[in-house]
Amino acid sequence: MAKMWAGRTAGKTEKLADDFKSSLHFDRRMYRQDITGSIAHAAMLGKQGIISAEETETLIAGLGEILADLDAGKLAFDESCEDIHMFVEQELTARLGAVGKKLHTARSRNDQVALDLRMYLRDEVDAITARIVRLIEALVKQADNNKTVIMPGYTHMQRAQPVVFAHHLLAYAMMLLRDKDRFADTRARINVSPIGCCALAGTTYDTDRHFEAEKLGFADICRNSIDGVSDRDFCIEFMSNCATLMMHLSRFSEELILWSSWEFRFIELSDAYTTGSSIMPQKKNPDMAELIRGKTGRVYGDLMALLTTMKGLPLAYNKDMQEDKESVFDATDTVQMCLDIMIPMIETMNVRADRMRKAAEEGFINATDLADYLVRKGLPFRDAYRVSGSIVAECIQNGTVLEALPLSTYRSYSNLFAGDLYDAIDLSACVAKRISEGGPGLDSIKAQIAYVKEQIKK
Repeated sequence: MAKMWAGRTAGKTEKLADDFKSSLHFDRRMYRQDITGSIAHAAMLGKQGIISAEETETLIAGLGEILADLDAGKLAFDESCEDIHMFVEQELTARLGAVGKKLHTARSRNDQVALDLRMYLRDEVDAITARIVRLIEALVKQADNNKTVIMPGYTHMQRAQPVVFAHHLLAYAMMLLRDKDRFADTRARINVSPIGCCALAGTTYDTDRHFEAEKLGFADICRNSIDGVSDRDFCIEFMSNCATLMMHLSRFSEELILWSSWEFRFIELSDAYTTGSSIMPQKKNPDMAELIRGKTGRVYGDLMALLTTMKGLPLAYNKDMQEDKESVFDATDTVQMCLDIMIPMIETMNVRADRMRKAAEEGFINATDLADYLVRKGLPFRDAYRVSGSIVAECIQNGTVLEALPLSTYRSYSNLFAGDLYDAIDLSACVAKRISEGGPGLDSIKAQIAYVKEQIKK
């Protein structure tokens, strides 16, 4: 069968070449967007009198039937077609005859594929955003249940200062809120219609691009026809957001893996999201968290692939741009799959408050509070820092902790130490005293939870 673009050439290519350039096997997933866009295009052609009202009704009905048949699985994709656009047009022409051939008036596959991809990504942004919100809700619920569970906060992977587990979880909630906002910003730039840009130079027909855009739910149209067909910034921005989100999920996965290890035992992941070993019966492996961490590199690769594809392309459309879709599809599939695993994994996570408290007690993470105690007594901070460090060194040498050291030993370092010292370095008191906004104090944690809840309503 001769190709629909036959004319300047015979429209006959080798099968190897056909297979090489075919995109139907992956762009078929956009069939709903393609047909919906074509229905709007037919309506615009009829409104403008470019085709008759009867032809418009026939085209819209025919396209609706094809969509229904594909949804119901009654219509198989013809693998000989180059892409989803050619498949739909070929099927429409087979059903309607000459009228079907009028659908492609005043458009090109260049603006058609850009339209499909923008419509597709709008839906994917909404799907990802809904999952981000669910993950934030899971984090907030765990945070609400662990507002007073003391754990060591870390810097350089060394125990640093006392925080509460809720404080740590809410840090990830804040990251995810930024991810949500980034996707919302990107959606606004996605939501611009390229249809009517045609191949690159618009058309001689009196079209109404704003009518077509409005029917498809777009907020605006691309203002330059060359840019309309050659722009893939929206894909790159979308995948950059996906990469940033995956980076956040990977960081959290790394901590889940550490926390569930025998060395930490801060949490226990549900059996539903772990596996056993084929040889070591004692093992409980955090495979799902490890896979999320591993798949992050895959999404990074998708972003870099498209950036590399686009970096040397002259205006306007080039066939290289067919490479955009597989990267986009893989990124969105991977992100949604990882979120679908992460959400219930956090919901079902068991928190070991006893283990967190024990780690906090053994890590001298109240040493800063010891120094602050001396500062409040009038000692300059640097002197207080030196005294506290010396006391910690003695504790380590003698296998004890700050809370257990006798007052007489403290007073051998400074006569500013008094009986109220032990209240000052109590871990619960150390956390409670951190009253600065955004810190681990109870009032601050409650405020952070309220803030996150309010943000996810927007």
